[in-house]
Amino acid sequence: MAPQVMWIGLGNMGRGMCKNLVEKGPLDSPLLLFNRTKKRSDDLSAKLGTDKTEALSSIEDGVKRADIVFTCLSNDAAVEEAYAAILRAGNLKGKLVVDCSTIHPDATEKTAKIVVDAGAEFVASPIFGPPANAEAGQLLFIPAGPKASIARLRPYTTGVMGIAEIPFEDKPYASSSKLKLIGNTFILNMVTQLAEGLTMAEKTEVGTEPVQQFIKLLFGGVHAAYADRMVQGTYHKMDEPLFSANNALKDAGHAINLAEAAGMVIRNTETAAGYLKDVAKHVGGDKGDIAGIYGAARMDAGLKYENDA
Repeated sequence: MAPQVMWIGLGNMGRGMCKNLVEKGPLDSPLLLFNRTKKRSDDLSAKLGTDKTEALSSIEDGVKRADIVFTCLSNDAAVEEAYAAILRAGNLKGKLVVDCSTIHPDATEKTAKIVVDAGAEFVASPIFGPPANAEAGQLLFIPAGPKASIARLRPYTTGVMGIAEIPFEDKPYASSSKLKLIGNTFILNMVTQLAEGLTMAEKTEVGTEPVQQFIKLLFGGVHAAYADRMVQGTYHKMDEPLFSANNALKDAGHAINLAEAAGMVIRNTETAAGYLKDVAKHVGGDKGDIAGIYGAARMDAGLKYENDA
């Protein structure tokens, strides 16, 4: 009989990951769903099938029934709150708890300790990839923890929710969080460079179209996708951000803190953080998207935040 699986956190990433768990995962009982806003779990359950999922009203109820618990939450405070509820469920002995959130490495170690001290196994496994990749089951998993615990996780990752992994077997739990933050600085810096380059193209009368063509022909992939979100005005038209300014600013802050603790400065990420603060101030940190750095760069250059797309 397959383990009973529970999922906590149904944001942009969690919803797509649950879709693939239900469609391709080794489940023979409904996937248990919990979100702080109950309507979101109800809506996802209806979409995926109430015979394949069950929306819950409390974390404690689900944890008591589950063998494996996944969490994918927006920030350190949300993780702390959820894990307090997980502990309140009572006996955790033998359960596997997997956190896919992006949080500070110190918070990862703290979370791991309380889970392991309660008798459960823990794997820290943040993920790389945008919501579209979560929907398509094309995420990159970064699991850290005991080798045997990571082995218990694998039936649900590569080939189900993901395409590959970079494992830290029998390494500190914080290893995966550190790699995730380092990786996210690449994204922050890329978005910042695209934003400044496209703004410079407009200010120098080169125009955004030739620069967009340059990006697509030379870099393609995620560079082109972010450039499209900027030039097409998606960054200021979307109802829900793909990667909110607040979450991006949280990641930038953690990365800057991590670098400082290691005795170095990451100047590019500090620049990105400055732009993200402008985005949050202009449109709101939970509403603004990371691609809104383009709008912030435009304002710095004397243009309006919204382009005319």
